[in-house]
Order: sequence, then structure tokens, then C-alpha cells
Amino acid sequence: METYLHDALFILFQLCFIVQLYYLVSRHTRLAGHKPAEGPPPRVLIPISVIISARNEARNLEENLPSILEQNYPDFEVVVINDCSFDTSNEVLETMQKKYAHLKVLTITEHDRFKTGKKFALTLGIKASKNEHLLFTDADCKPASENWISRMAANFSIGVQIVLGYSPYYKKGGFINAFTRFETIKTATSYLSGALTGDPYMGIGRNLAYTKTLFFSAKGFASHMHVISGDDDLFVNQHATPDNTVVELSTESFMFTEAKTTFKSWFKQKKRHMGVGKLYKNQHRRMLSFDAVSGFIFYILLILFLILRYEPLLALGLYVFRLILQMAIYNRIFKKLNGKDLWWYLPFFDLLYYTYLNVFGLIGTFLKTTQWK
Repeated sequence: METYLHDALFILFQLCFIVQLYYLVSRHTRLAGHKPAEGPPPRVLIPISVIISARNEARNLEENLPSILEQNYPDFEVVVINDCSFDTSNEVLETMQKKYAHLKVLTITEHDRFKTGKKFALTLGIKASKNEHLLFTDADCKPASENWISRMAANFSIGVQIVLGYSPYYKKGGFINAFTRFETIKTATSYLSGALTGDPYMGIGRNLAYTKTLFFSAKGFASHMHVISGDDDLFVNQHATPDNTVVELSTESFMFTEAKTTFKSWFKQKKRHMGVGKLYKNQHRRMLSFDAVSGFIFYILLILFLILRYEPLLALGLYVFRLILQMAIYNRIFKKLNGKDLWWYLPFFDLLYYTYLNVFGLIGTFLKTTQWK
């Protein structure tokens, strides 16, 4: 009986190995081989509205907003929604409005009868914007260059309604920073590869663009307004298609932000995002679940077989084969996504990543959040 159990588990181990190879070869290689635009940014004349929702972000607005307002682009406005802030955000924005004529500020005040939230704030900002093409980011983000708008806007050709950008974290010291950056690259590898293979399923609100027509034809965030998160990934998941979505990965288009520095703040951030995945389309839930579960079981069974010395050479051989292929593909991806230094930590962080996905995914099925900031 014990032999049959070992054989069954080893077959499961091999199946997980095959599933992992599928994701690496059929999806992630597309991102590894993708060539971002190089050279000077193209001259684009599409009017753009940059939309930022901010709650108690006075320091970040003062530090980051000028880099957005001073973009090298001929026709754009910046719409900032000051969402129920009780810090000095109002004073900071009033001062900037005197200097920048293309800065528009909307102020939301707290109401006793109802709670607002980021989706409500963004909806007001979209309605107040004057342009068809919308570009979204957050107050704690700073563009990598003065050509951020140009690079993102250049993708709005005929039929394109969604542009997926990339937002890395600044490199700082410490384990939390390193793993947060690694997780961000792994997440980006998944959703950017999906878009490049004709299966877009999410985007990141720190660097995302879409059209106003798409927003209103889809009735905005109405179908998931009851969920505190999802203004970015749920919206893209519901409305992105192989024909209306493109990817922008020029380094000039990156939007940088600061990673959390403590486990408590990191967990609070992740808690806001937990549980959103269960609202994705069925095929995307299955795709993400197969990757997460197969990766986790692969590592658990590998460790088990090595401890029990059951086919240890074969088990180790499959692991080494996967690791070599993974490192070869990820070497190019990590260079593209500003994580070259993290490539060396792949064996350890990959195990931690799949553990994190399964543990936090399980937690996310039971958690509810009531505030976005």
C-alpha cells in the first residue's frame, strides 16, 4: 500500500512538472522574446487625461506630481481627485494649480450617509476629464522619464482600447523589499505574457490606460462596485480582449513606486487585494489556480521525496531541469522588468512565491476589506 501511495504521489509530481513547463514554454517565453520600443518616442498628438485618486497623500503629491505635470507631451491634463483627505493635500494642490494650468482638482468630502472609495473617486475623475484617452496612476508613483505619457499614448492605434504598462518598485535594502519586487515581477510576467499570447486578464492601476468610451459602455465599475479593490484588474479582466489590448514595456514608460517597509504595512496592502481573483472570469481563475497549485505541490513533493529518499535522483533531476529552463527564460524577463539583481535569488524566492500564493489565496477567500487607504 505504501508503494502505491509513493507511486501515485510521484505521478502527481510529474504532472505538476508538466504543468509548470507549460506556463514557462507556452506563455512566459512570449514575454522573454518581446522587444520593447527603442529610440526616441514617436510624436503623438492624441489628447490625454491623466487621472490620479489621492487620499492623505500630501507628501507624495508634493514629491511626485511635478514629474507628471512636466511631462514632454503636447496636449494633456492631469485630474487629481482629493478623496476625503484630512492632511495638507488641499494646500499642496492649490499651490500647484497656481503653477500648472493643466492641473484640475476635484475634492470629495466625507459623508455620514455613505462611504466613498477609490472607484467612486475615479469615476468622478473620469467624468470630469475632457479627453477620450485616459491614463491612470497613483499619487505615490513617479514616472521613469519625461516620456511616460508619450510611450503609453503611442499605443492607442485604431481598435486599441486598453494599454497595459508596468510599475516596478524602487530597489532598497531588506528582505521585504526584495521579495516584494520579486513578486511584482512574477505577477507582471503572468499578466503581460497573457496579453502577449492573446489572453489579457489583468492590469495594474499604477500604470494603465484605457478609453472613456470603453469605461462608459461597460457601465464603469458598476458590476464590482461592492468590492473595495479591482478598479484596475477586475476592469481589465472583464473588458480586455485579444484585439483591444496592447502592452507597453519601454523603460521610459515604467512607473516607479516605493515598496512597503514592514510586514504589517505589506500585509495590509495585500489584504486589500485578496479575494479579488475569485471574481475573475472562469478560465482565468482556472489558469491562475493551476499555476499556483501545481507550483506549490511540485515543491512540497520534491522536498518530501528527497527526505524519504524515494526516487531522489529522478525528482532532483526534474527540479534541476525546470530550474535551468526557468532561469534561462527569466534571465531576459528580469532584465526587461528592472529586476536583474533578483534573478540570482530565483530558487529560494520561487518556492516562497508559490507558498505565498496558496496561503494568501486561501486567506483571501475569507477576508473582506472596507477601506482602500
